[in-house]
Amino acid sequence: MPASEVASRVAGAAAAIRDLAMGFEPEVGVILGTGLGALEREIEGATSIPYGEVRELDAPSVTGGRLVAGTLGGKRVMAFEGLFHAYEGLPLATVTLPVRILDRLGARALVLTSAAGALAPDLDPGDLLLVDDHINLSGSNPLVGPRDDALGPLFPDLTLPYDPALLDLAEGIARRRAIRARRGVVAAVLGPSLETRAERRFLRSAGADAVGMSGVAEAIVAVQCGLRVFSVSCLTDRCDPDSREPIDLEAVVEVAMRTEPRLTRLVVELIGAADLTRVEVS
Repeated sequence: MPASEVASRVAGAAAAIRDLAMGFEPEVGVILGTGLGALEREIEGATSIPYGEVRELDAPSVTGGRLVAGTLGGKRVMAFEGLFHAYEGLPLATVTLPVRILDRLGARALVLTSAAGALAPDLDPGDLLLVDDHINLSGSNPLVGPRDDALGPLFPDLTLPYDPALLDLAEGIARRRAIRARRGVVAAVLGPSLETRAERRFLRSAGADAVGMSGVAEAIVAVQCGLRVFSVSCLTDRCDPDSREPIDLEAVVEVAMRTEPRLTRLVVELIGAADLTRVEVS
């Protein structure tokens, strides 16, 4: 998708959402991973906008998706519930459109939640991974395309893509609330097939603590936009390269549902305590 078309879609979507949400201006944007939608129920004074009411967000793969705008942790929040996935054939410019819309609407920070498989032997299903770095093995980058300075710098620095202050804050909350969470590296793959044993072995040797199919492209675009980024993954299964047992997808969903209350508590407290100064980009 040409950069000019991306900018046009962002402007159109932001204008439509602003009208539907009666001028609501979010301080924090949230993008909720598959099966992790309970957080939106914590939003107070919520206004709900189905994706279908915003032409630029109308994609067959996210039928039933919606935006929820209101207050969470004392801050104005807008949450996207219903992910756009590259593995469903959507271009990354579409997958990351919510990030650019949130930036256009005035958000200063982005919270990403996702589900991932645990690779590190000290991580268990039900743990939370506070993402402090990533390895992009999805086969593409959401910034690929003609340069358009209106979208941000073409070569944003990704030395620290995930905000260190927000990570410190999340670690403190997890300790106080006895939530099993630690920092780590997530590897992004395209999917939708799950990883082979050899791929799990490779990812672990490359330094990945977990592997997932969403969140990294959104983080890259958020850095380009100058948003503070916090990403947390719910670890739903163990990707053991020595195991020959198939992954039970029903069990994966059950773990996500069981872990969701802890993830929600962490994110609500994080948003309430966060410093939302924007990042300067060049």
